[in-house]
Amino acid sequence: MGNDNNLLTRRRFLKLSALSSGALLLPAAAATAAPQKLRTSARIVIVGAGAAGLALASRLATRLDGAAITMLDARRAHLYQPGFTLVAAGIKSADYPVSSTADYVPDGVRLVVERVAEIDPENNRVTTESATRLDYDFLFVACGMELDYAAIDGMDVSRIGSNGMGSIYHSPQGAHATWLEMSRFADRGGVAVLQRPDTEMKCAGAPLKYTFIVEDYLTRRGTRAHSQVIYNSNNQALFSVPIVSEKVRMLYRERNIQMNYDRTLQAIDLDRRIATFSSPQGKVQQEYDFINVIPPMKAPDVVRNSPLPWPTGAWANEGWLEVDRGTLRHVRYPNVFGIGDIAGVPKGKTAASVKWQVPVAIEHLLADISDKPTDALYTGYTSCPLITRLGQAMLVEFDYENNLMPSFPGLIAPLEELWVSWVMKTMGLKPTYISMLRGRA
Repeated sequence: MGNDNNLLTRRRFLKLSALSSGALLLPAAAATAAPQKLRTSARIVIVGAGAAGLALASRLATRLDGAAITMLDARRAHLYQPGFTLVAAGIKSADYPVSSTADYVPDGVRLVVERVAEIDPENNRVTTESATRLDYDFLFVACGMELDYAAIDGMDVSRIGSNGMGSIYHSPQGAHATWLEMSRFADRGGVAVLQRPDTEMKCAGAPLKYTFIVEDYLTRRGTRAHSQVIYNSNNQALFSVPIVSEKVRMLYRERNIQMNYDRTLQAIDLDRRIATFSSPQGKVQQEYDFINVIPPMKAPDVVRNSPLPWPTGAWANEGWLEVDRGTLRHVRYPNVFGIGDIAGVPKGKTAASVKWQVPVAIEHLLADISDKPTDALYTGYTSCPLITRLGQAMLVEFDYENNLMPSFPGLIAPLEELWVSWVMKTMGLKPTYISMLRGRA
């Protein structure tokens, strides 16, 4: 029966691949006619050249004629961040997520390789670290988020990959070092401690999937029986979507993964291998043989120190941009938009969300330029290909209201562990991601 199920899953994947390939191979005229370009002399500045910034630039270049589009980012390398978990799982090499930002910058867009030092929305101006001033008519803030390792007392990122400590978010090199250390741990077994921060974070499913991966390696290496796997959640749930949280809880229980709630990593003693967590009962110390440190995350200082963050409410403490959740337009500065991780909205800190956010923001920009209304709305689409063991994953897609939004109904069930979802995560998503950067997805 198992072989029959595998065959059925593979047939579904082949059908899905045929459908996807057919759509991609259709001539442009046979699919959707290319939209007519809108003539404008607008000065548009994009802060950030990550997934959101590049996808914006590519689509703007195809929709506008005559606009002066400038993108600013000090980092020359482009990082495919969804690949970090695959590197830390030993599935991909350290160079898999790395390419060059310049390779994706479209014709007609100027890339300034500098960091933005100040955003002044009152005067419609940004200033770079070299004191270069750029005036704008429209501003897109797409600068992502920062990893706040300094908030964890005793943490030292230079020691990632040694003495039982890993951190998949730090960098491609850090993810690879994490893989080597986790693999050494899996060979001998022991206590694995995994956690997530008590802040908003990019790809909130990553801590869960890496817990599954660690447990699976222990099982495959024959050391699971004398090992303990512990997952510490920052609140009373494992995931923000209740039905997904319950599914993960059931799988963790089946695989004897201990779940602790309302625990947040506060400090770590890297020499003694002791992690200290806050809890409702006070501080809790946990010895470990392997730990995956995921730090708190916050908006970059250039946004936090500007007038752009939410002044009050759930998004204020971490500095997220004050945007309308449907239009992604700033609440107080209507010629400013926030896209990607920096946007202060209830969902949407994944690369898949960017794919849905960018067209909405651009439609509202075009409406401003042409003085025509638009009803385009971002409804919170977020996607998380949740690896549950090597060779299987769940493709979880949802919106602001926690409704499941399967892209392939009848082919991929959102809460089933499937080989086809694994293949999409490990092989299919990066080409789609690159197409998004080039404005074609």
